[in-house]
Amino acid sequence: MEAPVSDRSSDDRADGADAYRVLARKYRPTTFGQLIGQDALVRTLTNAINSGRIAQGYMLTGVRGVGKTTTARLIARALNCIGVDGKSGPTPEPCGVCVHCKAIAEDRHVDVLEMDAASRTGIDDIRELLDGVRYRPTSARYKIYIVDEVHMLSEKAFNALLKTLEEPPEHVKFIFATTEIRKVPVTVLSRCQRSDLRRIESGELHTLFAEISKREGASVEDAALALIARAADGSARDGLSILDQAISQAGGAGDKGGKTVTELAVRDMLGLADRALVFDLFEAVMSGDVKTALGLLGNQYAAGASPVVMLQDLLELVHWLTRMKVAPDGASDPALAETERTRGVAMSEKLGMPMLTRAWQMLLKGLSEARAAPMSLQAVEMVLVRMAYAAELPTPADAIKMLENGGSVAASPRPQPSPSGGGARAMSSVAVATSQPHPQVMPQPTAQLASVPDVSPMPQTFAEVAELFMVKREPTLATHLRRNVHLVRFEAGLIEFNPSKSAASDLHGQVGKHLTAWTGQRWIVSIVPKGGQPTMHDQEMDHAKADPLVKSILDAFPGATIEAVRKADETKE
Repeated sequence: MEAPVSDRSSDDRADGADAYRVLARKYRPTTFGQLIGQDALVRTLTNAINSGRIAQGYMLTGVRGVGKTTTARLIARALNCIGVDGKSGPTPEPCGVCVHCKAIAEDRHVDVLEMDAASRTGIDDIRELLDGVRYRPTSARYKIYIVDEVHMLSEKAFNALLKTLEEPPEHVKFIFATTEIRKVPVTVLSRCQRSDLRRIESGELHTLFAEISKREGASVEDAALALIARAADGSARDGLSILDQAISQAGGAGDKGGKTVTELAVRDMLGLADRALVFDLFEAVMSGDVKTALGLLGNQYAAGASPVVMLQDLLELVHWLTRMKVAPDGASDPALAETERTRGVAMSEKLGMPMLTRAWQMLLKGLSEARAAPMSLQAVEMVLVRMAYAAELPTPADAIKMLENGGSVAASPRPQPSPSGGGARAMSSVAVATSQPHPQVMPQPTAQLASVPDVSPMPQTFAEVAELFMVKREPTLATHLRRNVHLVRFEAGLIEFNPSKSAASDLHGQVGKHLTAWTGQRWIVSIVPKGGQPTMHDQEMDHAKADPLVKSILDAFPGATIEAVRKADETKE
């Protein structure tokens, strides 16, 4: 896209020939070709005007500073331009010299009416505007109403607008602009041709700012322009305002003795931390070096960086490292700075995905806390302290391994993160510690019983009976046998038990029927009213609690409970 040129005629009459104009006004686009980053919109409007398919209403939406009001004025000029000869019709390339083009550019055309809906929101304001709709334009081809921030209108004002907007006179066109398209009623949207102005890419903004700096005679470092383009967040107006401020801070343009606008000066002006120092800070936090992290934060704060902005920089860094983790090809982007290309790639390879996602969640939570805290610096310091100590915590799998080897969770050094975020258990039996209530966990069959022939061998213990029910895909009965049966007597072909209140009423009949069918031998299963051993589930829990390793885990995590007990080969991934 062509860079916008200075349009002195648009503001000289209002400001005076020698009055200073901010860059955002001085370099406002005067043609559709000068709109950067809006190719789809320009193509649509150009084709519509050339073919005569001009809508009665346009809805322009997008973030602040992308060109909504400018586009509205360009449409007004394009529809009312009469050319140099005074005989031309609507054109996507207004001449800029005819009486209508000049009057619209100078905001003094009687047939192009602009209204700020943020300050005139009521139904009386809309009625006043609509009173003039029935009258033909004074001198122009179309009478055009431009309503900025249209979403601020009241419900009654929108309702008053509907009928006229749907069937306006042929000499009337409406152009609406809004940053909050969701607040505009669908009844209004359905009567307009909607155009979404997208955020302008950083590369396009960088090129625009470099061209304007050259036209202004200002010397601006390329790295400083890149910072301004990033801080603009897709808004040309915001970026030009920052560039204007940076040039003023450096003493003005070169012909007036101004100095070069440096990257450091822009960082100080915006309260940003040095990109390399952001990497240093994140590296210190993730390595658990609290002292270094707090020192770096303090130095940047003393230099003028905002603590909240530094947290935002850390969030941006974590997001970028995560993207490099899942899409390494992004590191070849030529737009990346050398620091990101070298240190960033190495850091993304070193850190595991669990650590990055944990850092993202903690930073995201900490950002909201810092914004709401009365002292943002202290809030950010506490966020970094939490992250540093969380980085030292081992994963549950590593904690179990250390306890198994006789270590202590609290005093153990920080282990290296596992590439998969976990590890295989190497225990004869594993008790899973959790603070959640006991869920109903179904035991898994052993590998030996996984392949059972049509006629199963006679179970020799009650535990084998319960496992056989799991193998035969009767998990409900198997769970009852493990949790709700107090065994009184067991022999091959005979079972006597005392059921708990939670046991099924026909449990003994179901067990006897299935065992007889599976083993080919008759089984007698009967109920006794009292007595019996603890259930299999209770026995496993008691055994697990007595294990020294499990006891040390429970001591290290107060309030935890044992959820289930499984054999070591059942926990392998």
